[in-house]
Amino acid sequence: MDVNGTVAEGFEPVEEAFAANFALLGERGAAVAVYRDGHRVVDLWAGTADVGGTAPWQPGTAQIVRSATKGVAAAALLLLHQRGELDLDAPVGTYWPEYKAAGKERTRVRDLLAHRAGVPVLDRPLTPDEALDPDLGAAAVAAQAPMWEPGTDHGYHAQTYSWLTGELLRRVTGRPAGEWIADEIAGPAGADLWLGLPPALHARVGRVGPVDAPQATGGLRTRPKRAVAEAYADPDSLTRRAFAAITPLPDENDPAYRAASLPASNGIATADGLARFYASLIGEVDGGTRLFTPETVDLARAERSAGPDRVLVVGTRFGLGYMLHGAASPLLSPGSFGHPGRGGALAFADPESGIAFGYVTNGFRQSVTADPRAQALVRAVRAALG
Repeated sequence: MDVNGTVAEGFEPVEEAFAANFALLGERGAAVAVYRDGHRVVDLWAGTADVGGTAPWQPGTAQIVRSATKGVAAAALLLLHQRGELDLDAPVGTYWPEYKAAGKERTRVRDLLAHRAGVPVLDRPLTPDEALDPDLGAAAVAAQAPMWEPGTDHGYHAQTYSWLTGELLRRVTGRPAGEWIADEIAGPAGADLWLGLPPALHARVGRVGPVDAPQATGGLRTRPKRAVAEAYADPDSLTRRAFAAITPLPDENDPAYRAASLPASNGIATADGLARFYASLIGEVDGGTRLFTPETVDLARAERSAGPDRVLVVGTRFGLGYMLHGAASPLLSPGSFGHPGRGGALAFADPESGIAFGYVTNGFRQSVTADPRAQALVRAVRAALG
């Protein structure tokens, strides 16, 4: 497999790990980018743009990044707080009165961000067509009774995070989430990422699909723990119901799906776009604008939820919208914050080292929070830093 791109001196372990992902871990098409102190030090791509195709991955090829989108959605709400337009301690109903229904009147904005809102499921799942209508999605979560008292525990809001964050953003700004993110995040950062893909850019985005893990994975454990496997197998579990809030699962290659705005799951980005976005959260970036103040960075990565996750079953750690370094989602160091995308993608920032990382792939695995291919690249970055 020919690996294309560049690496700065000292970051050669990342190129070696990236090549090994194709040789040993069954990678089809992928890209990885790393920034350090605002300067790009890794920019690599290889394989095919489509998971089952033959056309080569090009510079600027983008992919659906699934839940890595959540980090962008969280940034939007934290920027509103930074500007004095959103109070994290205010009830969500202050901005969105309909959300007070069914015992949710005391849910705070920070509860929503930290997966403590108690509404990871919908009693009546939305169809893919319904899910693309932001009004229907917002009405569904506003009417939903919580599974636990909001603010008292946490569980991953896999799909409902779209309407929770998207509608709150719309209520505060009066603008659709995708439009606001384009103007206030992607544009200022100079990042190739989109929530609602413009039709003119459709040809830049590869087709994604499931891929099987190779039989031998270098000793990495690929079988989930029994409790996790049982939770995913049980149609009545919070786990299954959370991921099935849209039923059946949408076609992620459908242009209509890609043109919609689902802040939990359908962002589209290049690896460089994700890395550059996170670099802009923690510092100045070549040709871009810093987005977060140091105080907002501290808010984003301060632990708000930790321990057994009611949805993912394993122990998870969340800040305000961001997964934090831990056994379920290893990042670069204890100070890192970011978000994986189910089955592959990963993006994060590590303020202490000045590292920002982005990885995208067209081949999705069964992993939820710690894909072996992404983890191999993270270990390589750690090795490069010594």
